[in-house]
Amino acid sequence: MNAASPVKPKDGSSPVRGNEKHARAALVACCGVHALHDGLTDLLYVLLPVLAQAFGLSYSQVGLVRAVNKGAMAALQLPAGLLSEKLGERKLLAFGTACAGISYIWLGAAPGFYSILIALFFAGAGASFQHPLSSSIISGAYPAEGRRIALGTYNFAGDVGKVAVSGGTGMLLAAGIAWQMPAIGLGILAGICAALIVILLKDVRGPEPQQRTDRTAGKRGKNWGIRNRKGFVALCLFEVIDGGTRSGFLTFVAFLMIERGIEQGWAVISVPMVAVGGMAGKIACGYLAERLGVIRTLVTTEVATGAGILLTLVLPPFAAYLLLPLIGVALNGTSSVLYGTVGDLVDPKRMSRAFGLFYTLGSACGVVAPLAYGALADKIGILPTVAVVGAVVLTALPLCIVLRQAVSCVKPAESRQDNRAH
Repeated sequence: MNAASPVKPKDGSSPVRGNEKHARAALVACCGVHALHDGLTDLLYVLLPVLAQAFGLSYSQVGLVRAVNKGAMAALQLPAGLLSEKLGERKLLAFGTACAGISYIWLGAAPGFYSILIALFFAGAGASFQHPLSSSIISGAYPAEGRRIALGTYNFAGDVGKVAVSGGTGMLLAAGIAWQMPAIGLGILAGICAALIVILLKDVRGPEPQQRTDRTAGKRGKNWGIRNRKGFVALCLFEVIDGGTRSGFLTFVAFLMIERGIEQGWAVISVPMVAVGGMAGKIACGYLAERLGVIRTLVTTEVATGAGILLTLVLPPFAAYLLLPLIGVALNGTSSVLYGTVGDLVDPKRMSRAFGLFYTLGSACGVVAPLAYGALADKIGILPTVAVVGAVVLTALPLCIVLRQAVSCVKPAESRQDNRAH
């Protein structure tokens, strides 16, 4: 598959910007990092039913395990974006990857519930660096019409990691391998990848704040570089709803399948089944947004997500299980559209902190959603809880009205700037 072609930017914000060779190298490296981190993150979804059985966890405790991991990720994504402006993206990516690796080695040796919580807290802390920094690198390398396609490729790589890591681990568990072995092995792999990041991203540096001399850039810096505040708020709210739906559904989909009569050995592969569809969805939705428009694509994916989740409750169990990849197309595909739209609403020189803020809000909802849905499932059962998840995602649709106005305002402004430049 050919990645989008980078377009030379006008601001010269980083050595990788405008250089086709470095841009493609950055995309490849960031895709590899994304595959690893998303694989490690989604590994937890596969392990949750096994951990629940091994340690006698309730739905609320399962939600707490996921929330602790997401909470650490949410707390540090914004600081990571800010810190990258001083220390550089490469060092922080390597540090976060090493931290995640050590944490999964610790998880494999954890003797009880609280040790698991501590290990997964630091795993989430390590994972927090990857999304805002990699997205910033790619958005800077592909600043024009190819950005959504490049980010779709990046997101596709994340789902490749989800399928490879969580799917492979699920198959090992189904074959009778102890869960500790893949956790420790993947932790060691992450440590090796941390060293490779330093080598592969050696030409990538974050933006240089001291080089911004124009008054507009300085003013936007104080305001986070947001070009359209109303549109950016709507985009963040959309991510909160979409991220909460994704986190809630993925946390409990294996339990849903078990409740519906699917054997545990097959149920633990539910999340990889969703990720298989997500691989196609993140690429397809990136292309659709470039060609059909952001709003049409978002409406389509959110309606499909809500309808798909609700169908898992009424279809026969095996049919519901086979539907999971199709749900994944819409559930995971939305993110490619949202991530690409951040660049439309934010000054390129403030991209790292804007992505940090954006991911922090989404991850914060990823903390609340497992806790809330876990507590709800303990009270009313897993089936009604999943119905609530499917209904909540549809509340994002009214935000499309605000986003339509924001995107349409930004595009003409960019066109006028381009005409003046020529």
